[in-house]
Amino acid sequence: MIEQTINIERMEDVVDVFGSFDENIKLVEHELNVTVVSRDNQLKVSGEAENVMHAVKAIEGLLGLAGRKETITEQNVRYIINLVKAGNESHINDIARDVLCVTAKGKPIKAKTLGQKRYVDAIKKNTITLGIGPAGTGKTYLAVAAAVAAFRDKQVNRIILTRPA
Repeated sequence: MIEQTINIERMEDVVDVFGSFDENIKLVEHELNVTVVSRDNQLKVSGEAENVMHAVKAIEGLLGLAGRKETITEQNVRYIINLVKAGNESHINDIARDVLCVTAKGKPIKAKTLGQKRYVDAIKKNTITLGIGPAGTGKTYLAVAAAVAAFRDKQVNRIILTRPA
């Protein structure tokens, strides 16, 4: 058993990371088999060495997202834990960085996963992009958002929606 300390700069970010009723931090504790304790302006993570290392990286990634005013959801927490376990923690900051467009209500539309980010980058870079994948992964949503952004920026003068029969 080891213990590692994370120093906190802004307590508001910690509140976002912990979530309502500490549900997010409990998920980190459960998934990585660690214990997280908040004392003053520090978080103490204890458990097995590898698990603590993963938990610290995941919490730091979540703190980074909270610092950019991103909403921390269970989906984000699970995704970041999986990124850290796979050794891709360097990509955490790439998530939700670029805003594709803003809705009429002011909500920013952006990629939520690395796959979605690659898809959006492909849409921006190429004239024609084919998106193939499981239902519900955001292919159409992100494509239409990119089309609306291009239309607003006068990069295109019309949008044609097609669907295979």
